[in-house]
Amino acid sequence: MLIEKTALPGVLAMTPRRFGDHRGYFSESWSRAAMSDAGIEIDFVQDNHSLSATPGTVRGLHFQAPPRAQHKLVRCGRGALLDVAVDIRRGSPNYGRWTAVELTEQNGRQLLVPAGFAHGFITRLPDTEIVYKCSDGYAPETEGALLWNDPDLGIDWQLDQLDSRTEAVLSEKDAMAARFEGFESPFSYDAPLPWETPS
Repeated sequence: MLIEKTALPGVLAMTPRRFGDHRGYFSESWSRAAMSDAGIEIDFVQDNHSLSATPGTVRGLHFQAPPRAQHKLVRCGRGALLDVAVDIRRGSPNYGRWTAVELTEQNGRQLLVPAGFAHGFITRLPDTEIVYKCSDGYAPETEGALLWNDPDLGIDWQLDQLDSRTEAVLSEKDAMAARFEGFESPFSYDAPLPWETPS
């Protein structure tokens, strides 16, 4: 598995090897041993699978607060999406910074989004499927969200790269999410993650 740093320390892009022939391909999409060799010890407990029918569908920016905070390992099962992570750990040298990685069925890339980072994505193709592993189960009493297009975060969702008539498709809850200004994060930065290289 190829493990690469992104522009945001702590968030990693992972690309499993694929073995293909005339029938298609085989890929080991997650390996505890490979992650352990890279200094990443995460006990994943749940897999989630979502389908977004319309290009331009935005889900996020979501997080679960401690004690139910989640590490996530996100991949694209079908279609294409831009996956986004934002550091929301108070005191982090990268607080409020974001990174984005394109995940597609073809490129096989995955994004490791650690606890303490808000997560979201925008789909680029119809019927895009998102599959992700979580280190804790869903706990609605701890969930939170930040407004996806908050100018204080300045995330480039690359919506302009889709059809010019495309508008973001949002849930009502995501459209009304909190602004970053005045946000009281439940996360604090005590030390870098074991696999995080300080910037």
